[in-house]
Amino acid sequence: MELIKKGHACVRLTKDGRTLVIDPGAFSEEDAAVGADAVLITHEHPDHFDEGRLRAALDAAPGAEIWTLRSVAEQLSGAFPGRVHTVGRGDTFSAAGFDVEVHGELHAVIHPDMPRITNVGYVVDGALFHPGDALTDPDRPVGTLLLPVHAPWNKFSEIVDYVRQVGPDRALAVHDGLLSPAGLAVYGRNLSPQGPGIGATEYARLAPGESVTV
Repeated sequence: MELIKKGHACVRLTKDGRTLVIDPGAFSEEDAAVGADAVLITHEHPDHFDEGRLRAALDAAPGAEIWTLRSVAEQLSGAFPGRVHTVGRGDTFSAAGFDVEVHGELHAVIHPDMPRITNVGYVVDGALFHPGDALTDPDRPVGTLLLPVHAPWNKFSEIVDYVRQVGPDRALAVHDGLLSPAGLAVYGRNLSPQGPGIGATEYARLAPGESVTV
């Protein structure tokens, strides 16, 4: 399948003429969900879930459906009956011809004084894992890990250890919308073979609009 980076935490996957989009939020390209056959949302934070843009995309494509956790589904299901599906950890389903597994349950801790919300990650076709806002181990091999490189809830040592733990063939940067060009360069250098080491995993960052086969 082809993966296109659509900015920040959003990717667009295409296979056999059908399209699956994960986390088209407010920091993503504005058209990220337009024309999608299926959309997966990991959690309710606005950089992953832009309700207005998503509603517009669903209105424009009456056959499009959404799979997400309850906190997001409750905001959309009334307007799109039968098209919004609630999922949780351990669920498996098919969306637009893609086989999806649901992993994880909670958002990473931002600060102990801030309540934790729910968050799920998605393994797609057994090949790619998007963890949302958590460093969830899918406990299964994945060729491509979408790696949240920068957030209020993580630090560099944690993402290095996370890549080592999951052990993918390739880690592609996501959750990078708050980084300046200088910051992106620092992360790229530190996740390269000149950094502390992420084993045999290849690290890469796609600019918005760039694509790769996974």
